[in-house]
Amino acid sequence: MRVFVTGGAGFIGSHYVRTLLDSRHPGFEQARVTVLDKLTYAGNRANLPPDGPRLTFVEGDVCDRTLLFDLLPGHDVVVHFAAESHVDRSLVNASAFMHTNVAGTQTLLDACVAAGVQRVVHISTDEVYGSIDEGSWTEESPLLPNSPYAASKAASDLVARSYWRSHGLDLSITRCSNNYGPYQHTEKLIPLFVTNLLDGQPVGLYGDGSNVREWLHVDDHCRAVQLVLTRGRPGEVYNVGRGNERTNRQMADLLVGLCGAVPGLVRPVPDRKGHDLRYSLDDRKIRDELGFEPAVPFEQGLADVVTWYRDNPDWWRPLRDTAHRLPLQNFPSPSPDGDPTTAAV
Repeated sequence: MRVFVTGGAGFIGSHYVRTLLDSRHPGFEQARVTVLDKLTYAGNRANLPPDGPRLTFVEGDVCDRTLLFDLLPGHDVVVHFAAESHVDRSLVNASAFMHTNVAGTQTLLDACVAAGVQRVVHISTDEVYGSIDEGSWTEESPLLPNSPYAASKAASDLVARSYWRSHGLDLSITRCSNNYGPYQHTEKLIPLFVTNLLDGQPVGLYGDGSNVREWLHVDDHCRAVQLVLTRGRPGEVYNVGRGNERTNRQMADLLVGLCGAVPGLVRPVPDRKGHDLRYSLDDRKIRDELGFEPAVPFEQGLADVVTWYRDNPDWWRPLRDTAHRLPLQNFPSPSPDGDPTTAAV
């Protein structure tokens, strides 16, 4: 079995690759894995073990048609994680999101068709559905994205579906809720809060903190991806949720407690443009059809993540310091005391 993983040096992709190399998935214990990753700011070669008999790492762009047509022949399955994924960045430079997420998906799928790849899973997000005041989205809910990032992912989902319908590509789509876990880049809510709070630095909370998100441990997500890869139906979408809804204010309070920080470090800042109020997935389909059950208790998973960041400052500190030097003009201005590390979620 040969598995091709795009974006495999990023947070979720690298976790999936590590589970493959640890032989945690039945039938894939000896699978050989090729990782393609551009190693942008969000990709980190240190997230993966060195190349070996079962792992080949290729630094490259998912939009590079020549490279993909050269690499893909001989691979049995493709798991497509590669994407630009940060909402704030998409508000500054949407073109990068359209290029990678839409054109990159189209280029990859062209190569899959040409190479005769047997199976593809396209990884997407709950953000394609927009915002929901009450209830939960099913896989049949309309796509109503509200940020350039979400729009680019919705477009890539439709591109993926078209290759199943037009070319007969054996392809399924997953849409997950917010992930958390080790090795997550410090621009995201949980690692941003944790790394700043551990350093005694302030963090910004958008608006009144009432925005609601559903949290899924990355290990549960990767198990769901593998279930869809091996048992999912072609042309189908599978929501992957956990049911752990928390407001951003509640998350901030939990993380302050776990980090042993001063509550006053969490400071209100002007809200993000077009900030979605609430996400919520109805995930009965993947549970009923494929038997998926999340295994990581939220409170324990969150505590373990805080411990991981506390124990691994050499991994995250260079990422955080670099991220704060990036030209994210929509990030809030520094706090009144001039701290340049303040950021918002």
